[in-house]
Amino acid sequence: MATTKKNPALSGETFTSLQISTKNADALEMEKKLHLLYKLQQTDSKIDSIYLLRGELPLEVRDLEDEVAGLKTKQAAIQKDIKDIENFITAKKNEIEECRLAIKRYEQQRNNVRNNREFESISKEIEFQQLESQLAEKKANDGTKNLVTKKEELGLIGEEIKGREADLEAKRKELENIEKETEKEVEKLQEESKGYQDQIDARMLAAYNKVRTNVRNKMAVVTVVRGACGGCFNKIPPQREIDIDESRKIVVCEYCGRILVSSRFAEEENPQAEEAKPAKKTAKKK
Repeated sequence: MATTKKNPALSGETFTSLQISTKNADALEMEKKLHLLYKLQQTDSKIDSIYLLRGELPLEVRDLEDEVAGLKTKQAAIQKDIKDIENFITAKKNEIEECRLAIKRYEQQRNNVRNNREFESISKEIEFQQLESQLAEKKANDGTKNLVTKKEELGLIGEEIKGREADLEAKRKELENIEKETEKEVEKLQEESKGYQDQIDARMLAAYNKVRTNVRNKMAVVTVVRGACGGCFNKIPPQREIDIDESRKIVVCEYCGRILVSSRFAEEENPQAEEAKPAKKTAKKK
């Protein structure tokens, strides 16, 4: 629906407050305002019904987009973990090579020792380097196992992303097709809605928008149906029904807060529906 700038001073406006402030309004002018409100409601309801065709698709598309983004963030984190593990394994292999070279060097030195003290000292260094090499090898093996697990996890999440992206693409196409089919009609109705809004005073429009926001079916203006409110279906007192039919003032449903208008508004908007009604049967005289 075409939107209007909200005035903070009018945000609390209701049909009930308008009902009080417009008691002495000109009858013809009031009927015109009520008619404009009813036409605005009918136009906005047509827009609502078109949006209803989309169903949960916009939400589903948004949810899938968020899910794909979350999976890609997780994928990037796993890829970073894999890179870190690979660097860790490389570092440990370098440590093992350094230990191997150190052991070789110490063994050469041990062959040229002059006393037992030097021999024992170098032997301890060789033993230390062997232990360091074994520890580095163990850590490298653990890293390799972790790397395999991470790569498997990366493969699974990659498949999941492909599946979700395929679902997202299908949902987007479905939504785009519906939007494309209804685009011109929505634009036309939005222009029509804007035209009615421009003719309605700010207070009344603010009250209309407030009620539309607060009721489930977005119907702020309803006709009387079989002596009841067309919004909440609660019965209307006969005197109030007369006031509604006369259209000389704003009448608000005391149960749901919707503005009530005469059923003849609907008949004037759709005369064919009235002609299609079956004729009333008259009772036969005995």
